[in-house]
Amino acid sequence: MKPIFSRGPSLQLRLFLAILLSASLMLADSRLGAFANIRYLLNSAVAPLQYAANLPREMLDVLRGQFSSHQRLLTENKALKRDLLVMKSNVLLLDQLQQENQRLRSLLGSPFVRDERKMVAEVMAVDSDPYSYQVMINKGRIDGVYEGQPVINDKGIVGQVSYVGAHNSRVLLLIDPTNAIPVQVVRNDIRVIATGGGRDQQILLEHVPSSTDIKKGDLLVSSGLGGRYPEGYPVARVTSFSFDNKRPFAKITAKATVQFDRLRYLLLVWPTDRVKTNAQPTVNKASPATVVEAVAPAAVTTAAPVVPVPEKVNHANQ
Repeated sequence: MKPIFSRGPSLQLRLFLAILLSASLMLADSRLGAFANIRYLLNSAVAPLQYAANLPREMLDVLRGQFSSHQRLLTENKALKRDLLVMKSNVLLLDQLQQENQRLRSLLGSPFVRDERKMVAEVMAVDSDPYSYQVMINKGRIDGVYEGQPVINDKGIVGQVSYVGAHNSRVLLLIDPTNAIPVQVVRNDIRVIATGGGRDQQILLEHVPSSTDIKKGDLLVSSGLGGRYPEGYPVARVTSFSFDNKRPFAKITAKATVQFDRLRYLLLVWPTDRVKTNAQPTVNKASPATVVEAVAPAAVTTAAPVVPVPEKVNHANQ
């Protein structure tokens, strides 16, 4: 008697075909980027779910603000007025220091323009992968965000945009081991490369000779080399410097100025050169208050402007 259902391929053949298909798809995606548009569409489809997941937190924030006591609001109002007065006095001093700094740089032939365009973004989610340090923000391609865009906050540099979707983007944090940034020491303008330490607020300085004049407590700021991160923003502060005579390089660790476990609001920065090349973002007209025009980071108000001197003078002083 002939069976009704014929016997299909063996399990081994099915497994082999599945592995072959999977390997082909992975190779096509990594080498040719064949599924970039599909990922973009899927990310756009998932974006409403991410906004919906973020909605309860926003509602709780609104309710907490509604039930705040009158006395607490009065106290916060007084504190904000006092802080505003201090900030205004600092801005007056900053304008004077900026003008003086620009005059000195014009004499040295070293222009330094700090009129970047900035936009406020909010953190929606944090990557749960223990080996990856990324966050999701609520700004995407329709807002003009691009891959490699620098991201900062009120403490310093946070990282750079690693993936851009239609309505959201991923930010690769500065402490990620795959992230690196050129920095310089404020005290003596020594330039080194800082990489993420893979831990909370840890920054590593690698391949630095043991004779380099770097001390504990030195402030590291972005040097502007490479054209990705703007110059002068705080990055980290050196916490330890140790070396072994048997090794050519010192072991230097630093602590980032940004508290990555408390990120909430971030600033997307459009450098001046991208604005001049007609690459400025498309800003949502419905929320013009989210765009901030700034001339310098807050950290500059605490110290006098640093004027670069020629390399020959630096070597002579050292």
